[in-house]
Amino acid sequence: MSIYEIQAEIGKNGLSRPNRYEVVLLPPSGHRGQKNSTESRKNFSQIMSEMLGDGTIRGAGLRCESIDMPGRNVDTTPDTNIYGPGREIATGFSYADVTATFQCSSDMREKRFLETWQRLAYNPHTWSIGYYFDYVGTVQINTFDEQNKKMYGVELVEAFPKNINAQSLGYGTNNSYQTVQCTFVYRYWKNTVDESRIDNKPILLRENHNQTSRRNTKNTPAVVSKLGGMFS
Repeated sequence: MSIYEIQAEIGKNGLSRPNRYEVVLLPPSGHRGQKNSTESRKNFSQIMSEMLGDGTIRGAGLRCESIDMPGRNVDTTPDTNIYGPGREIATGFSYADVTATFQCSSDMREKRFLETWQRLAYNPHTWSIGYYFDYVGTVQINTFDEQNKKMYGVELVEAFPKNINAQSLGYGTNNSYQTVQCTFVYRYWKNTVDESRIDNKPILLRENHNQTSRRNTKNTPAVVSKLGGMFS
């Protein structure tokens, strides 16, 4: 391979720049389990709705000055049931947490947004834990080329902020600005280029429905099944 071939390849596809990205935060409303929610949790759901309406959530995404592009690991175990050199076989998947840093407005609304999202997961008065789908949402990370065309993206599915890190204050930081660092946990991630249609939830529900149908059919007397087929 000559230097000209390398230059031509780079010129054809360009290089991905780590500073050309956007973060889209799609938190939950907190209303899905509201019939059984306490008044405190309903109040936090209202605060989340207000933040969605006044642009706080969109602004927090724009102020994300750094974030990890998530990795994915195939869990393996040694296959010892063979002769000769060993090999690894897949046993599952695992995903690392994603850390993001947000620039803070003077009223610290970005930090308050992350705190509100966390409070959907628990009641600060009773310490009880909330309904899972009340506090999980979605985080999207998209990358762009130098012409601002979206080239790649990932979506964190069933995500929520696990950790909000401590913030340092000091008189010697006159030329600095405040940031808040947050760690998101999630069930899994998918890239939005060729995995966008992956959705494990409907698949699991469909499998459970099929299993239930098979059990019901198995326990149905033959004469009833035959009559049902005549009138279907």
